[in-house]
Parts: sequence; structure tokens; C-alpha cells
Amino acid sequence: MSSLLNRIEQSIASLSGAERAIGEYILKHPDLIPNMTTRDLSKNSGVSESSVVRFCKSIGIGSFKSFKLELVKDLTLTGMNLTDFNILHHQDEPYDLFQKVAHVNKSAIEAIPSSLDRREFEKAVGVLKDAGRLLFYGVGGSATAATDAYYKFTKLGYPCQSHHDFHFMLSAIPYLNGDSVFLAISNSGKTKDILELARFAKSKGATVIAITNLDKSPLYKEADIRLCTPVVEQDHRIGSIPSRMTQLTIIDALYLSVFHAKGESVIDEYHEARNEVIRLRR
Repeated sequence: MSSLLNRIEQSIASLSGAERAIGEYILKHPDLIPNMTTRDLSKNSGVSESSVVRFCKSIGIGSFKSFKLELVKDLTLTGMNLTDFNILHHQDEPYDLFQKVAHVNKSAIEAIPSSLDRREFEKAVGVLKDAGRLLFYGVGGSATAATDAYYKFTKLGYPCQSHHDFHFMLSAIPYLNGDSVFLAISNSGKTKDILELARFAKSKGATVIAITNLDKSPLYKEADIRLCTPVVEQDHRIGSIPSRMTQLTIIDALYLSVFHAKGESVIDEYHEARNEVIRLRR
């Protein structure tokens, strides 16, 4: 059981009747909570929405959103730390590890709605749709998501750049302006290269969009638009697995949203590219 669920269990006897009903429901259905609103939880536990807020404060958490974020972090990290070094202490068969990876990745993706703010996401889609130039940057495991974004938005006809080399990106940023977007991707949000480029891009008038953890991320503070990923693995790990899946999922959603917004204006170019691919196969 996670530390947050332990805290609820230990506090249950001292809670009011309505708060106890909420705590008991959460203990029985912890996996359902991250995708619920206060209205959902109040309805399912048979209490008022204000009781949900009081419950969170009674266990030392300021809001229901903060409660969900902490619960997601605990549920994802507890018993599923595939990417920390404790994996060496388990005698798993290869197929067992495959099943665990599939479960961890699925759980990470399902946790995204608990950390991603809808208004911020819609704001990001609007800015990307109207952008004149796009730069994508990520380091280490996050570089995969940056490259994927670069490929996808190039297909939409945007002038795009992405490169793993920090100095190359430094050379590109002076050409940014008010209709440019710098999309920075970092799990921790603490990587120096990411932060320096974000500040540089901002000084040129570009909009900085960050895909990063909400949990103590300096990049979160630097960005104009924050697309927050849940905390799904430790910072010190053998490789980025569930965190990369959350980043790629957000990139996919941005891409499809912008494609939907642009509509018929890019269909002919997609068909033309597809016909060339088919021709070159022969």
C-alpha cells in the first residue's frame, strides 16, 4: 500500500462521518480516483463536494488536484519501480518483465489526465496552430519525444528544427520571434541545457511550451505554457520508460489536435507524400 493510502487508513477513525465515507471509498478503489472530479468522488461516496475538499485538508493536502497528483505518484511508483536498480533483486523471466513494462506504461498513460491541465493543453494547441516556426528540444530520454514532435509537425508543413546538439540549437534561436514556439521536453525540468535554451528563446519573444513534471520542475516556472506529466519513475533510473510514454502521448495529442484544426488545408500534401512513398516501393 502506498504512503498516502497508509495515511488515510491511519486517519480514518478520526475523520468525520462524510470524510470517513470518502476515505473508505478511496481505499477500496484507489485506481479510479486519478480520473475523477470532486463531483464524481462525492457522488460515488454519497457525500457533498465540499466534504471532498475538507477530506483532503484533514489528511494534510490543500486541494483535490494535489491529492490526485500525490496518489498517482504513489500508485505508479509503489511496487512497479521497473527503472530503478532494485530490479536486480527480482528473478523475473523475460516475459514477466514484458508484462510489467506493458502494465507500467499503461498506468503512466492513464495517469496523464490527473496532471495535465485542459486549459493549458488547449492554449498550446492554439499557439502551435498559428506558429510560424517551431523548435523542439529534449535531452537523454526526452530527446526521443522531441524528435517525434519534429517529424510529426514537419508533416503538417511547419518550418521545424530539432537537434541533440546544444550549440546547434543556440545557433537557431536568434532567428525566433513572436510567432515562434520553443517546445522544451524534460522529465525532471532541471537539465541546464533545456533551461538555458528556454530562457534564450523567451528573450527572442518566442512562446515556450514545456512538457515536464509538475513536481518541483524549474522548467515549469520558466515556461509560458505548461503541459505537466505525472511523476511515474524515480529521477535516478536505468532508463526512461513510463516517463517517455507520457511525453510521447502528449506529443501525439498535440499533433492530432493541430491536424484537426488545420483540416483540409494539408490533405493534398499528405496524399502527395503518400503517393511518392508507394511509388518508391515498386
